[in-house]
Amino acid sequence: MKDKKHRPVDLIILQRKKIEKIFLLLTIISLLCVPLVGVNYDLTVYLPDDSPSAQALDIMEDEFTYPGMGRVMLNDVTLYEAKSIKDRIAAVDGVDMVMWCDTSTNIYGSSQFIDLDAITDYYKDGSAYMDVIFLEKDSSERTHHAVREIEQIVGERGLVGGSATSDTNLGPTINAEVARVMVLAVLIIFLILTITTTSWFEPVLFLSVLGIAILLNMGSNLIFGEISFLSNAVGAVLQLACSMDYSIFLLHAFTEERANGAPPEQAMANALRSAFASIGASGATTIVGFLALALMDFGIGPDMGFVLAKGIALSLLTVLLLMPALILRFQGVIAKTQHRPFIPRQLRGFGDFVYRLRIPVLAIVLAIILPCYVAQGMADFTYGNEAVANSPGTPVYEAEQQMNAKFGKSNMMLALVPLDNNVTERAMSEALDDLPYVRYALGLATALPDGIPESFLPDSVTGMFHSEHWARVIINVRSAGESDAAFRYADEIRGVIDHYYPDAQTYLVGVTPSTQDIKSIIVPDNERVNLLSLLGVAIVVAITFKALILPIVVLIPIECAVFINTALPYIYGQRTMFLGFIIVSCIQLGATIDYSILLTGNYLDARSQGDKREAAIRAVAISAESILTSGMILMTVAYGLYFMTSVEAISALGQLIGRGALISMVLVLFLLPYCLVLCDRWIVKPDHAARKHARMNRIRATKLKLPQLDELHAQRLRLHEQIRENRRARHRAMRDKLTRLLNARKGASQPPADTNEKEDDHASDE
Repeated sequence: MKDKKHRPVDLIILQRKKIEKIFLLLTIISLLCVPLVGVNYDLTVYLPDDSPSAQALDIMEDEFTYPGMGRVMLNDVTLYEAKSIKDRIAAVDGVDMVMWCDTSTNIYGSSQFIDLDAITDYYKDGSAYMDVIFLEKDSSERTHHAVREIEQIVGERGLVGGSATSDTNLGPTINAEVARVMVLAVLIIFLILTITTTSWFEPVLFLSVLGIAILLNMGSNLIFGEISFLSNAVGAVLQLACSMDYSIFLLHAFTEERANGAPPEQAMANALRSAFASIGASGATTIVGFLALALMDFGIGPDMGFVLAKGIALSLLTVLLLMPALILRFQGVIAKTQHRPFIPRQLRGFGDFVYRLRIPVLAIVLAIILPCYVAQGMADFTYGNEAVANSPGTPVYEAEQQMNAKFGKSNMMLALVPLDNNVTERAMSEALDDLPYVRYALGLATALPDGIPESFLPDSVTGMFHSEHWARVIINVRSAGESDAAFRYADEIRGVIDHYYPDAQTYLVGVTPSTQDIKSIIVPDNERVNLLSLLGVAIVVAITFKALILPIVVLIPIECAVFINTALPYIYGQRTMFLGFIIVSCIQLGATIDYSILLTGNYLDARSQGDKREAAIRAVAISAESILTSGMILMTVAYGLYFMTSVEAISALGQLIGRGALISMVLVLFLLPYCLVLCDRWIVKPDHAARKHARMNRIRATKLKLPQLDELHAQRLRLHEQIRENRRARHRAMRDKLTRLLNARKGASQPPADTNEKEDDHASDE
């Protein structure tokens, strides 16, 4: 039975060359799959199927298609020039219609008969404004091509904006920015690892292993078909930051076994068995934290949860299967590139400093934790697609600001009502058009001239507004897509629609209604996801330490850090995305609980050899380097997203994760040791040291089982070895012969030493 128990470790060591080939093949396949993974930028796609917006979007797709929206502003143009450009835009493939003043005003008439005050929404001071409605949704390739063509038509004479333009530019922008973040993160992580390790090659090995794991995760995302822009943007950087510890644990365990005199293969077998518990516990807590996101009703939670959890699982497999092979292959390189430690392994002075501050730190945390818990839900939150838009400084954002300043904001909504009769539809459209914040309400009933039957119009015209079962009315509102005013306007518009269709099912579609639905779904997700992630991590910690009280103590600093981190946006008066608020709670818990587990394990080890005070100081001294290394890596990649991405949703999430890692790191080092001291009587088991020593003795007593070779195979191996030895001998002989020839030629080209001496003596006599 024991042989079978240890057989997986034996296979990892003995079959390492096959494992290398398998990972090489999987990496190549993943590289080919990465470009095939779709990326979605529309949050409304993740609404539950039973939400009103999701139902309305399904109807729109089936009956009309859900149109993308764009905005165009032309500068220094006459009405006739604007009309010419408008007609060129309307003729672009993918454009459904262009809303401008020529629909209600004859701009070719005499200027004396054009009331310029009546068309200020579309033309004033030599500038023209147009709303562009596309045939397909914002994310459609056809819409993207249409946007590019419109940008060429407009050129330097104006600006192009709107959600379709933002979506067109979003993908290339995010990809370029995340690539820069990854390059910077790799460079800084390499520097951090160089300082905290003792070999110049170790950082290369760590980054190579995790680079393979990241490629495997990116390629395997093909099983989902399409992932969200958030998962695509933060998946690789978070996998890199959260998985680095696993490689460090394994290499340090191997180095320790080699220092104890074990042969390389046996040392790796011992390292795998001894480090598996710490690596497994670290990975399991992170996976559980990420999987908690999958329990959200809002679909982007499962999207991110599965992508991130799969990434950590692949990192674990890569470290446990591939890294042993690479360490054994490159152990000579690691030994040759050794350098002196740049920082001491044990920071005893820092441990003393932390212990002296234990009471002030506890008092400060107790004073602020309750206000922070209350404040974390009081920040100014955003919920919908506007958080995906580009941030200040980007061309699309600046274009939107100039349009808003000149012509006001534009927020397009679509009313879906039953195809009843044109009289009711016309009355409703006129009532909507009379609302002070509505720029226009356009339906077929209002556009149809009096006395002209609908059947007289071509299908290309009627199909824009009427389908077999539904009528569509386009409503343009002077507001942002997400604001208190926009929510109020949407509710009032629903009231008007319900007034004219009291007993019928109607829908209001657009950024604002979808955001309202997202808000109603995502807010209840918060408490449930936080509770389940906390419970899941606590169970993993309890299993790891085989204790019931210890998980509570271990979680105290991390939960305090989460409360403080999520309260800071309210304290700063900073607007933040509620989705990031939920995500960061799970990520911060899953990624930084490792710090608590590490320090707690070191405290229990030290406690078996000393009193509580000494155990706390030694735990901090031993753990500080690893915690600071891991925390700085997570902060680096997260703040890289914050400073180097222009997309508000990604930038805000990076700031929350980076700040959370910093706060968790500080509280684990300064608060947790005193919590362990206070709870010492309930968490310390007297036989802890004995059980740990017995476990290590069992591991080191388990010898690696080498395969038994038959006589023919052994003879073949001896023959190959003899051939290699003969080849080396011939090479040595050839090098020696060449050396002798070169020395002989060099000696022949130099005059004899005694002749030179005689010539020198003769010269001196003269």
